[in-house]
Parts: sequence; structure tokens; C-alpha cells
Amino acid sequence: MNLVELAQRIRSLRLDRRMTLEEVASQTGLTRSWLSKVENFRVTPSLPALGQIAKALGVTLSDLLAGLDEKPQLVLVRRDERKVVEREKSSENPTVYESLAHRRANRAMDPFLLTVPAGAMRPQALAHEGEEFLMVQSGQVDFEYDGQLHSLSEGDSLYFDGKVPHRLINPTQQPATVLCVFAGGNSSGA
Repeated sequence: MNLVELAQRIRSLRLDRRMTLEEVASQTGLTRSWLSKVENFRVTPSLPALGQIAKALGVTLSDLLAGLDEKPQLVLVRRDERKVVEREKSSENPTVYESLAHRRANRAMDPFLLTVPAGAMRPQALAHEGEEFLMVQSGQVDFEYDGQLHSLSEGDSLYFDGKVPHRLINPTQQPATVLCVFAGGNSSGA
């Protein structure tokens, strides 16, 4: 199932209905924090939880999941067709995630193009299931992995176990772009 698309679909439906996370939480018995993690692709909801969310949003579970299993052999996503994925963007971590393969369900990998603004960093290093690959496309970043900093420049790449706490830091005055590929688990990303 295309989990990125599911997360975005839930968020879009909630916003279309002008509902707050608190309103959905009160109707489902789920917490606001947990629902936020679902919408930001940090948690994969169970089928019963999806049923509760669908009911609160006024759609059937089958409508909520429709088309998420389609798996075309080839997916072409043009530059202007990239989909920005909301991942709890904040002033502390304003990194923009653009999904590069959002049209294919059941992916073994989730490729994103990250735009890391000047001076940006997540407040703390996080871990997730699966593996991750990063390649700096432009600019410079520091990568913290298990408490150690690694400086990366354009063309540098990393492949690592996501279970170890990690984060991207842009210590420069210029934005950086980083190709990021998640594999083998629901991830919170670099």
C-alpha cells in the first residue's frame, strides 16, 4: 500500500472537512499526537484504526484506501509533478520532502528530494526501521549518525541502518538539496 499517499489522503480529507486533529481524535478515541504522526507518515495505522479514521472523516474504508494498491510497472514523475509530503515541518526543521515516486503503490523504496534550508536541523536525531540512502545533490550538509558528525558535499553519499539515531544539519548560509531513499520500513527520515 502507498503509505505516503494514504497519509496525505487522510490529511486532505480532514482539511477538506475543516476538522481539527482534536475533533478527529475525539470521534475516534485516538490521540491527537498519534493522528498527527499518521498524517505526517511517521506511523502506519492498523486496519481498525483506519476504519475509525474513515468513519470520523465521513468516508468508507474502501474509499479511503481506493487505488492505493495500484502498481504500474513504470512511474514517471516530472519535476513539476513532485508531491510535497508534510512531515511536521516547523521553524526548527523546515526541510521540505518531495516524493519522487508517489504514483506507485507497494514500493520497496521511497525516494524523496529534500530541500534543507540554510541553518536548518531537526531538534534531535531520530531512528526508524529499515535502511536509508542519501546523496547530496547541491550544497553542503552535516550528517549526525549515532552522535558523530560527517560533513558531506555535492556528490557525497551515505547508506546506513535507520535504526541508529540520525539527522541532517545544514550549517551553511545556502540551502542544500539531498536525494533520500528509504527502504524496508516506515521511516521518519533524515
